[in-house]
Amino acid sequence: MEVCYQLPVLPLDRQIPKHVLSRRGAISFSSSSSLFGGPDPRKLSQRRGAISYDSSDQTALYIRMLGDVRVRRQVGFEPERRGSHPYLNVDFRILHSQADGPGPASSRNIRRLLSFQRYQHSSRLCRGLPDLNPLPILDRDYTGQAKCMLEKVGGWKFDIFLFDRLTNGNSLVSLTFHLINQYGLIQLFQLDMVKLRRFLVMVQEDYRSQNPYHNAVHAADVTQAMYCYLQEPKLAQSLTSCDILLGLLAAVTHDLDHPGVNQPFLIKTNHHLAALYRNTSVLENHHWRSAVGLLRESGLFSHLPSEDRLNMEGQLGSLILATDISRQNDYLCRFRSHLDREDLCMGNASHRHFLLQMALKCADICNPCRPWELSKKWSEKVTAEFFRQGDIEKKLKLEVSPLCDSRLNSVANIQIGFMTFVVEPLFTEWNRFSDTRLSQSMLGHLAQNKACWKGVLQEQAQGTEEQDTDSKTLPQGSRES
Repeated sequence: MEVCYQLPVLPLDRQIPKHVLSRRGAISFSSSSSLFGGPDPRKLSQRRGAISYDSSDQTALYIRMLGDVRVRRQVGFEPERRGSHPYLNVDFRILHSQADGPGPASSRNIRRLLSFQRYQHSSRLCRGLPDLNPLPILDRDYTGQAKCMLEKVGGWKFDIFLFDRLTNGNSLVSLTFHLINQYGLIQLFQLDMVKLRRFLVMVQEDYRSQNPYHNAVHAADVTQAMYCYLQEPKLAQSLTSCDILLGLLAAVTHDLDHPGVNQPFLIKTNHHLAALYRNTSVLENHHWRSAVGLLRESGLFSHLPSEDRLNMEGQLGSLILATDISRQNDYLCRFRSHLDREDLCMGNASHRHFLLQMALKCADICNPCRPWELSKKWSEKVTAEFFRQGDIEKKLKLEVSPLCDSRLNSVANIQIGFMTFVVEPLFTEWNRFSDTRLSQSMLGHLAQNKACWKGVLQEQAQGTEEQDTDSKTLPQGSRES
């Protein structure tokens, strides 16, 4: 029996600070707060979102998941135009039509018109924002290299950083669109290609590029890893098309609008999201609600029956909520118990869903299982984000969270602990389940990377000892003086 999930009802009596302004998605994470390096709150008064502030009665009006334009107009919030969308009135399917059409030159013009890079360029100009890239149209050589990389998207050595450069910073959109199309999900679910592209564009925009780690490139990397796991024989032979679509969408949106700080920080700063979600899976709930908001805003599933839409939104939330690291042991123990009893049934929908949760959890923290060069780069990025939070906490005179103090921690000791207590137990059980060349290769990379970090830690310790020895050993003249 399929379980129908329902979105939790948002409380209507929750007072929201005046600086929390409307934002597209679910509940705004106060991206307007200068605390996280965001722009001035006063400049964000026109941003749309599920929280709209009614200044007439000083009451925060919660609008569930963006959809009710009529209500927003009643309180004075008109729908916001996103900017220039050159492709909104063009059916992408005409590009794949077999019927007689315009010549090669006209087709090239259409493709250039629909270029995602040109869309971003014109969109930023219309919004009065500076252009981040003076060359909005990718060089053909770079486009060709990106296409060549996509042919090997199922390889574990896939370099998402290189792919992001080749796609001009659009790795999440390019990769996800390719995978969904490769699985034939566009035709199977009768997805509108314009709506799908628009949804992916909005998702990529809502990842915060200023985050060293939790950004769109991380989401693309997790999506690529999720695809690798979906290709594993036990899953590939059993998962339904709906399972695959949900798995990919969950990977794409699992950290949507991540603020770059963790849940304990939100709780001890009395952030309104922590109160809203009662200090439970605060970030994961926000990622899920933001994802549902963008699904509804884009209308990607608007052609499906409402019951099916709600069920997919609920299952998407169940997948995203499973990435809460504080619940790691619960999922791991359950996974281990299933493997010990050998009672996982791939014909059981709930068991398939649980395996999707485990696959997403693995994909989310798979960086230590990548080849050394990729793993090292990700390790440095996540540590930089930890230390940035620690600096904020010092500035606010708060107790610095564990692993966030740059004076007491290093990349090496953080990674060794993470690998030992979090990554290794999870991937050991995943290897028990999957038992393939990929799962064994991941454990091999994990062991090598752990050894490399131990070597780095030893070098750092030796360097510290030498400095201490030099400082204690003073010249004879210095002693006499």
